[in-house]
Amino acid sequence: MANPVFEAVRTVLAVREYRDREIPDDVLDRIVEAAHLTASAANRQPWHFVLVRERETLRELGGLLRTGPYTAEAAAAIVVAYERDGRTGVSDASRAIQSMILTAWAEGVGSNWTGFGGLEDVRERVGLPGKYDVLAVLPLGYPVRALGRGRKKRKPLGEVVSRERYGTPYS
Repeated sequence: MANPVFEAVRTVLAVREYRDREIPDDVLDRIVEAAHLTASAANRQPWHFVLVRERETLRELGGLLRTGPYTAEAAAAIVVAYERDGRTGVSDASRAIQSMILTAWAEGVGSNWTGFGGLEDVRERVGLPGKYDVLAVLPLGYPVRALGRGRKKRKPLGEVVSRERYGTPYS
């Protein structure tokens, strides 16, 4: 039996080049809804997401993201913030990011995690209150190139997974 979730995990790749093509509203709605539905510790939901589609703002974000200048060419981006006073904000927001990346990929939309905290300029640019820290920005767009879905360089499973105790071979 095919498992579409596993297929998305198996094939997802980072996308840094995007076609000049809008993403339909219903697709963006599903991507942000995936974040909204993601589990969080004690269901606190210590996050806020800002969907950006305005071309000028995307260009500005690209200039603010050392690891994601290509955000400037994306069709959209999602700024992912978490409440800085909580203990689980980074973990919970990270889970939401993965949900969005996988949902986008299943829709044919590429993405990539850009930044990792320290994005005060991004927080200010999108008007998030001071109680939030920006964890990352996810640029979104249709890939320019056909990607080798699932061609990943990974260590053998037996090197990163043990059975019952560390060192006991998995396979």
